[in-house]
Amino acid sequence: MNINEEINIIWLKRDLRLQDNEAIFNALKTNKRTLFLYVFEKSLLADPHYSERHWNFIKQSIKDLNEDLIEFNTKVLCVTSEVVTTCNQLLNYYKIDTVFSHQETGLLITYTRDKDFTRYCRNNSINWIENNNNGVLRGLLNRNDWFDKWDEYMYQTPFEYRLESQNFLSIDEIKKLERAFFVTDLETTKDKIFQKGGTKMAWKYANSFFETRHQNYMFHISKPALSRESSSRLSPYIAWGNISIRQVFQKALAYKNDSNKRHLGAFISRLRWQAHFIQKFEMEHTMEEASVNKGYHKLKKSVSKKYQIAWKEGQTGFPLVDASMRCLNETGYLNFRMRSMLVSFFTHILWQPWQDATHHLSQNFLDFEPGIHFPQMQMQAAETGINNIRIYNPTKNSIEHDADATFIKKWVPELAQLSTPFIHEPYLMTPLDQQFSNFELGTDYPKPIVDIKLTRKKASDILYKMRQDPEVLLENKRILNKHTISDRNKMLRNE
Repeated sequence: MNINEEINIIWLKRDLRLQDNEAIFNALKTNKRTLFLYVFEKSLLADPHYSERHWNFIKQSIKDLNEDLIEFNTKVLCVTSEVVTTCNQLLNYYKIDTVFSHQETGLLITYTRDKDFTRYCRNNSINWIENNNNGVLRGLLNRNDWFDKWDEYMYQTPFEYRLESQNFLSIDEIKKLERAFFVTDLETTKDKIFQKGGTKMAWKYANSFFETRHQNYMFHISKPALSRESSSRLSPYIAWGNISIRQVFQKALAYKNDSNKRHLGAFISRLRWQAHFIQKFEMEHTMEEASVNKGYHKLKKSVSKKYQIAWKEGQTGFPLVDASMRCLNETGYLNFRMRSMLVSFFTHILWQPWQDATHHLSQNFLDFEPGIHFPQMQMQAAETGINNIRIYNPTKNSIEHDADATFIKKWVPELAQLSTPFIHEPYLMTPLDQQFSNFELGTDYPKPIVDIKLTRKKASDILYKMRQDPEVLLENKRILNKHTISDRNKMLRNE
């Protein structure tokens, strides 16, 4: 190691890929050698939004990167620390010229960290270049022309470059560096339930979706069981950057034809909506903790730990709600409609504050993405003021989207022996029905924890009344001016 040598650092975060990565592209344009760095930040490891399943996915993604980087005699330096501390230690061995990374639309804790890192770089004469992330733009005051700029970015050629061994610190040099750090063990438990991280797995899912699985995309999108096969299942790979939105977007366009345009057109539209919500969070990050519409700050709800625990454990007495939660807890995946129903049930039927649901859901969503998570939480909780109030009826959704109760039988097996109508509504069983079925409601499966007709009406009455609140109406105008896309039809059209 030459302490006089100036090097660059590629600080990997939610961009765990080698292709179409602007940080790598820019680093390779310099004549300095580069070090790939991932910091398992202690502050994030302790943050209640994250869980072991996320860190395992990241570790698998880094191992996948290292498998490809070995060809170029380099690897990712993985340490458990904080980024400022890590760079400080690296300065004992090399001069750091530039740190390359992407702009992160993250939690408040990462925003604060970035401000600290900016000061650190300035004080140590280090350049920090942050690159655009999937077409999300920083510093916007409104959404005028946002779609056109995003669309232009998606149609641009992905960043192309060739990796060469001489561009990077060698494996031997990195091994020497590791002696000065608390190196992160990248081994993970053998678990067949969660999707595995890494670019290779991302393309495996992408290829199977575009080649065959997309054929039932729109038909099964709302079905809790069938959607597990017919949806792309790319969300965790997009969330952690194993694959870029642009790569997925262009792959979808390449496969789109007259016979599948309904399905792939809808899929492309959802890529746009994904970016739309992240852009919204980028422009108004306070929605991590409080309702974006300040008029709803006066809405007070009584917290019930009993209700919240039953919801988290899938023991509410409403079969589709419980099946959805148990499935999410176990596998890390749930289709969009069922996610929406869980939030709606928590905030409307149980009348609990949406903030109390954020940690449990973020910990269990393998594809946790802050820019999606918080805007969606508030939209489903009906606290934006500009979106429709959706109070999902779990029984109606159960009958419509899991008619034969396949999904419920799998995740609430204590109901599997019942006839299908009673699987959907076990609380309708008479004592004689229960005796014939050798089943006791309240013992074998919980009775409903609330009277849904009463709680649904209460939520509806309060929320519709609040929509007329002067402060809510005033905030509606502000939100629409700031976040509404200038030409909404462009977001809805199918390319």
